[in-house]
Amino acid sequence: MAEAQPVVGILSIGEMGLGIANLLLSHGYRVVTYAEDRRQVFPFRYQDKKNHVPNRNPRISKATKDRARSTNIELLPSIKDLICASAVILSIVPPKDALRTAQRVHDQTPSNIRDKPVYYLDLNATAPSLATHTNDLLSSNPNKNIVYVDGGIIGGPPRKVNSTGWTTPSLVVSGPTQLPYPDLARTLNIEHVSPRIGAASGVKLCFASTTKGFFALAIQSYVTAQSMGVFPELRKYMGKHNPQTLEIADRGVVGMPPKAYRWVNEMQQIGEMMEREGGFGKGL
Repeated sequence: MAEAQPVVGILSIGEMGLGIANLLLSHGYRVVTYAEDRRQVFPFRYQDKKNHVPNRNPRISKATKDRARSTNIELLPSIKDLICASAVILSIVPPKDALRTAQRVHDQTPSNIRDKPVYYLDLNATAPSLATHTNDLLSSNPNKNIVYVDGGIIGGPPRKVNSTGWTTPSLVVSGPTQLPYPDLARTLNIEHVSPRIGAASGVKLCFASTTKGFFALAIQSYVTAQSMGVFPELRKYMGKHNPQTLEIADRGVVGMPPKAYRWVNEMQQIGEMMEREGGFGKGL
């Protein structure tokens, strides 16, 4: 008999987390989350009305409220409940919150209560050295039965393209243990790239250095050209001699502002990786 679909816990429901949650829901998975894990608390309601989570931040946009209300994600009252309910936990948070999130999961995981492990997929844009540290943290107490899987997301959030089809990012993972749920792996487009913890994080950050790193250089070039009064000329010659670069730069610069707060620490993680793994100084 086929094994039942695993319950998937997602920390947290940002743009990427929401897209992945909707993809899983469309394939019949039960998806759970915990609203307090978001700094900007979503106005979800528990099944029990007395556990209503208030909207504590009036600056949350209407779009964020609408997308939260539109989901069928099950909101649990505590992170401990999420851990106990989930067979797989996807950590999708800003890089600076990755270790703190793992620490909370470790601290809130009860000992000796489950026969099967909970698989913690660390899908955050962090350096391989931090992946190793996080693995050591989550593996420090075998009685908690947490299996760490290093990972990274390459591409944008899942999007539904028709009644049955989705575009999905690539979820690269690594580590000595592979996820024992092949249907879930196929749904999420997971590819195991190495038995070594840190390898998947390395792939993700090396990829990001060629995309977000390029956008950072484009912004610096645009700002410098503008301050010198030669921005129109820069665009003119880029369009003449390298039109594809101009198109990519324009698209990246325009789309960057809503994501910039996450990119700062991600670029720092890239610098950390390049220094440790590639031998490049952080000033390069």
